[in-house]
Amino acid sequence: MLRDITLGQYFPGTSFVHRLDPRTKIIITAAFIATLFIGSNPVCLEAGAVFCAAAVIVSRIPVKMILKSLKPIIMILAVTSLLNLFLINSGIPIFEWKFIKITYTGLRTSIFMVVRIALLVAGTSLLTYTTSPILLTDAIERLMSPLAKIKFPVHDLAMMMTIALRFVPTLIEETDKIMSAQKARGVDMDGGRIADKVKAVIPIIIPLFISAVRRAGELATAMECRCYRGGEGRTKMRQLKFGVSDVLAILFSLYFMAAVILVNIFL
Repeated sequence: MLRDITLGQYFPGTSFVHRLDPRTKIIITAAFIATLFIGSNPVCLEAGAVFCAAAVIVSRIPVKMILKSLKPIIMILAVTSLLNLFLINSGIPIFEWKFIKITYTGLRTSIFMVVRIALLVAGTSLLTYTTSPILLTDAIERLMSPLAKIKFPVHDLAMMMTIALRFVPTLIEETDKIMSAQKARGVDMDGGRIADKVKAVIPIIIPLFISAVRRAGELATAMECRCYRGGEGRTKMRQLKFGVSDVLAILFSLYFMAAVILVNIFL
């Protein structure tokens, strides 16, 4: 399960999506998320699925990687589906037995929410798959730069977000190593009662916490040794520039979002 978590991983490539300005990809991702949550009509989700599928094809990211990003949230999808299926009792009943009642509205809402969450995770995963952490930091900082006029720590916030995102794969790998080491010492993490499984987590959490603190200290020391003083006076090795393809991509995504809103209003 740990190896199925792909959050924060970057896959280098030369596709059209990889070459887009990172600010463009953040704007498109934000528009895609807004589209999924504004639309309440199934047609809106169908349009979102088409948009997401087209983005995956253009980015040349393997479909198996997108499906892999959905594995960690299978339990969340299952719980969401069951809650909507059994707690929504309005509408035409489909199945009824004692206190259990399944209606058409509950079934429709359950499917709608599961598809919405799956598209949300699959679509946003493309942002980290096709954008390196350094470029993502620069893009977030540039997009939030107007807030610097009111003394908002834009650079510090962007740096913290990117470091946290970057360390997700590292901590996952560290957790996998600790679990393998504990199993080699005879710790049973798969069998036993629930209480035993909870106790088996403690030998994993404590070393992982110590390792995370040690890595944070090493990173802070490395930044101090390189005379890091925040964003003031810093220059960029790569300057972000909008191109024609970026403008067209943003216009297309905004047009897509407007069309979804109109469909949601009139259908």
